[in-house]
Amino acid sequence: MLTRMTHIISENNYRVRIPGIGKFVKASYDIEFENLEAKIRESFKNMIKKREKDAMFGELDGYGHDLFGLLLNAYHDSDETRKISLDDLIDQCKNFYLAGQETSASALTWIVFLLSVHTDWQDKARKEVLELFGQQIPSQDRIAKLRIMGMVINESLRLYTPNAILMRRVERETRLGKITVPANTEVYISTLAVHQNPEIWGEDALLFKPDSFADGVAKATNSNIAAFLPFGLGPRNCAGMNFAITETKLALSMILQHYSFTLSPTYAHCPTEVLTMCPQHGVQVILHPYQPDLL
Repeated sequence: MLTRMTHIISENNYRVRIPGIGKFVKASYDIEFENLEAKIRESFKNMIKKREKDAMFGELDGYGHDLFGLLLNAYHDSDETRKISLDDLIDQCKNFYLAGQETSASALTWIVFLLSVHTDWQDKARKEVLELFGQQIPSQDRIAKLRIMGMVINESLRLYTPNAILMRRVERETRLGKITVPANTEVYISTLAVHQNPEIWGEDALLFKPDSFADGVAKATNSNIAAFLPFGLGPRNCAGMNFAITETKLALSMILQHYSFTLSPTYAHCPTEVLTMCPQHGVQVILHPYQPDLL
């Protein structure tokens, strides 16, 4: 449902609207959006009731110590300065669900695409996974040791960053080089343009080269870490960055443990933006059960 809502939001950017007419006549996509929003809201309200019930009967320590539990604690907080409303609680749930699903799914899709083309890097990543975990389920405490996979993920995020544009609002008049930016100006940053700028990444900026990240982001960007922005930068960067990276590593590790894959000849390369950067026609790959003796 949230995915469909994101599609409607994205499509609305290209629709022509007559000011004021929406008060009297609603378009079919507006009605669909409102219905989806109502269903999602009801789903989260049911989740809240269930967690409150579990806490009441002592099945949990308070409301739990996960993100949902922390939000519920804030919702029930007696201190008005810390308390959040039901609308705030539901909006935060939608935000984290959407960010955790859409961006990670987009990133993983492009990684699989790149590894299906560059099978040498697929083999390197698989070898690292098997040396660390064998055929055991990957553990979160050791996932950070996947150095080659980290390089592959960073390079994929550079070439096909889920968030092609970042937006910031300037709080006070600021100078950027020779340009004066007035207060309250919305500044849009093309992440894709920065990530593929040959002045930063070299003349081969459009090529897949994970080795660039062998010594970390600072080395890859010639000490200009602001040139790598898949999760934004500074105090307002993505709150779920570490979770997203860990989630992607776990999923990719399990894929590599069980399958090798190549790009299908039916694949048509057509990146498009629907809130996140995604392949318009999907990524078709041919899966082969992993057979160690043949690799």
